[in-house]
Amino acid sequence: MPANLQTESGSSVADLVSGIVHDAQNLLGQQLALFKQEVREDFQKARDAASSLALSSALLLLGAILLSLMCVYMLHELAALPLWGSFAIVGGLVTVGGAALGFMAREQLRQVNPLPEKTAKALEENLEWKTKPT
Repeated sequence: MPANLQTESGSSVADLVSGIVHDAQNLLGQQLALFKQEVREDFQKARDAASSLALSSALLLLGAILLSLMCVYMLHELAALPLWGSFAIVGGLVTVGGAALGFMAREQLRQVNPLPEKTAKALEENLEWKTKPT
């Protein structure tokens, strides 16, 4: 086995450490840029979905109003109920259905996390590493 090992003559410990620090700073910058891009894309998707949801909700609301009025007048004619009684029955059913959907939507919103967890975790680890004294 040879006793003399060849090393690069131009590299010192200080150069290696500064290279590692420079690479770590580049990595941190790249992860931060990736995090920003992922958040931007997620919010773009959410905005597009919200606009479609708003339009469909408006159309569904108009349809629900028209169908509710149809049901009121149908109850009035077929069951010989007074008009106010027909409105009370249909309004009560619509209110109960809306409340049930509202509670379900609230539970779904509690489970939403708009931040990309993996990228945020990696960024947090690198920030902790960078702030630790060496």
